[in-house]
Amino acid sequence: MRRDITFDSKGLRCAGWLYVPDDLKKSQRAPTIVMAHGFSAVKEQNLDDYAARFVKAGFVTLVFDYRYLGASEGEPRGQVFWYQQHEDYRNAITWVSDQPEADPDRIGIWGTSYSGAHALYLGAYEIRVKAVVSQVHGGINTWDALEIILKSEGIALIRDMINQDRIARYKTGEINYLPVTAPEGEEAFMPGNEAYEWFTRADAPNWLNQVTMESLEKFIEYDPGASIHRISPTPLLMILAEKDTVIRLDMAKKVYERAGEPKDLIVLPCKHFDVYYKEPYFSQAADAAIQWFKKYL
Repeated sequence: MRRDITFDSKGLRCAGWLYVPDDLKKSQRAPTIVMAHGFSAVKEQNLDDYAARFVKAGFVTLVFDYRYLGASEGEPRGQVFWYQQHEDYRNAITWVSDQPEADPDRIGIWGTSYSGAHALYLGAYEIRVKAVVSQVHGGINTWDALEIILKSEGIALIRDMINQDRIARYKTGEINYLPVTAPEGEEAFMPGNEAYEWFTRADAPNWLNQVTMESLEKFIEYDPGASIHRISPTPLLMILAEKDTVIRLDMAKKVYERAGEPKDLIVLPCKHFDVYYKEPYFSQAADAAIQWFKKYL
């Protein structure tokens, strides 16, 4: 069973879906998974497919959109600040812990891509989290990753864009935007046909192909893997993609090596976006998460 829900996060309403196993008895509380999407993405972009698998396996599952995105409240639209999204995750955990179907002592978090980074960060600091699954991210330092891809000249260009945007916002209050994705050869946060085809393939009318320039400023300051050594003894499963062109596999593996036990690493022979809808990778990723949560929740 799935029902639409909302919960408060810093004065704004986050919208989500709460999935409850059909065979759950009235007085029974089930282990619970809290999950959200990657950079700018919304729950309609394949998270329903994962949640359906999780609830069938017996987990109460909460899927939500962050503030400023999807069906949730917040202006400007398309604002993606990692520390605000951490707060949304924490408030989602608080809300679901009060639901009669959820066991507040058996809560796991699942994140993918950018939310996979959030899962690592929260796994280190949020004591209510009893198991973590981080998919196709690996907690790599954003600055380091961009420097390898763009070199120092590219980083300098991005910093100049950010600086000009900050000055303009201060003087005029105008919010400037960048497309999240665009076909090969066009300017965007995530350019290229692979990203563009995935972002635009789903029936997700609440997804907007825009992100604030200020979000880019916050993005390059994010280092979610810095605290990975603090996750232990909370169990960590990391699922990576061998052919990922968004997240460098070698860098993600180095972050994983710094995590304590219990932990496990699965590398699927696919690209970054394949885990959302291509078989057998979707099923392999979903099943691995299910087994991890069954073992530790």
